[in-house]
Amino acid sequence: MNPVPTSPLSRRALLRLGALGALSAGTAATLAACTSNNSLVQQYNNGSDKNYISGDGSVEEFKPSARKDPIEFSSTTEHGKTITRKQFEGKVVVLNFWYASCPPCRAEAPALESLAKKYAGKAQFIGVNVRDEADTAIAFERSFKVTYPSVIDATDAKVQLALAGQRGPNATPTTIVLDQKGRVAARVLGEINKSILDTLISDTVSEAQ
Repeated sequence: MNPVPTSPLSRRALLRLGALGALSAGTAATLAACTSNNSLVQQYNNGSDKNYISGDGSVEEFKPSARKDPIEFSSTTEHGKTITRKQFEGKVVVLNFWYASCPPCRAEAPALESLAKKYAGKAQFIGVNVRDEADTAIAFERSFKVTYPSVIDATDAKVQLALAGQRGPNATPTTIVLDQKGRVAARVLGEINKSILDTLISDTVSEAQ
């Protein structure tokens, strides 16, 4: 689905153009070479020596009028605690889909932690681990000093299923911004660009102000 700009020369549209430059300067420097959305199925069908389906860092934003139903899930964190989307009603939620051996997931971890701290009290970051067991997730978080929780989605896929029929995680990593009502407001397929995700979160937070 194509991005939905707010106006021809809006700040968001300009950021979208900036994302293209960031891909060649930043994402290409990671261990995983990014691919276009059109090649995701081809990667899966042909097999990937990277052992994951990579995204191209593309950014999609959705006006409130274009957003679908709220996402609802109840899942278990790496430390065995129950976490739900509903408990963060009225707050922006940032879902990051990852697993420990995914190169771009490792590359973007410091930026995600930095933004989680910046938006503490305004946006709740939740990792969604799609492959590992709890011990592996905890070891990753310890190595990268990640302080926000992750749910272990590898066995029951509760969060992934909650996004079925929505703008879901079509690559690893994927980062999805939910608005204060739990609706998908933005999505990044592939490794994030920190400044762009910062703006996506800021714009979504400001909707309630």
